[in-house]
Amino acid sequence: MSLLSSILLGFIQGLTEFLPVSSSGHLAIAEHLLGMSGASDIPEFFDVLLHLGTLVAVFVAYWAEVRDMVLEFFRGAKDLAHGTTPTPIPPARRMILLIIVGTLPLFVVLPIKDLVEGLADNMYFVGGALLVTGCLLFASDRVRKGHKSERSARIQDVLVVGLAQAIATCPGISRSGTTITAGCFVGFDRKFAVRYSFLMSIPAILGANILSLKDAVSAGIIWADVPVYLVGVVVAAGVGYACIRLLKMIAEKGKFGFFAYYCWAAGVVTLIFTLLQN
Repeated sequence: MSLLSSILLGFIQGLTEFLPVSSSGHLAIAEHLLGMSGASDIPEFFDVLLHLGTLVAVFVAYWAEVRDMVLEFFRGAKDLAHGTTPTPIPPARRMILLIIVGTLPLFVVLPIKDLVEGLADNMYFVGGALLVTGCLLFASDRVRKGHKSERSARIQDVLVVGLAQAIATCPGISRSGTTITAGCFVGFDRKFAVRYSFLMSIPAILGANILSLKDAVSAGIIWADVPVYLVGVVVAAGVGYACIRLLKMIAEKGKFGFFAYYCWAAGVVTLIFTLLQN
């Protein structure tokens, strides 16, 4: 892999992982345009590192919340050992429960993981999925503002958001866009919908990378290329952090329309180019 390809793919990963435009779809399109389509052309270890780079961006952007949840986890374990439960339950402890429940639907995807990942080679599917993402974002702007937070969100609410995250494993369906939209539909406050979406991405990204790491190591790691990979990882982390900050500001205004139009345009262009190539 060239340094330019590493930087480009890292930039796309960081830009699209958190903006509601589908990182998997854009990476599939970029790899196709670069003539790198196919698992044999894209180093799996590099793909794992890219996602870890964006995971670092989440930790940095939400460090206070992550720290509170880690501390509350140990306090909760201590309370469990002593058979006590604080009333009311601390918000950070309740957020841990909501994230765990919201992550459960991803286990339904595990048996068909290879099939879902293989859809990235089908540009017709990717283009169509981007059109669907645009429709979801367009609809989210028209949902009545909710007021639910980690203090009032119900288990069934986060299961709906978790199901949306499971659907978003398909390339071209934005994880952040779909989960934020689902959160708005079940009555989440917009700021909380964005925060929950990003915090819920931590176990999702971490789990996916743990599953992929074994395959990546088995496929072989070209250690001489690792410095080139790391440049892409740094780019992905830096751009990802900037995009999280940007999306926070956009969420306050509740305006995702621009991203809807962009996804529609990207989907149409992808379908047209695919048709012309075939």
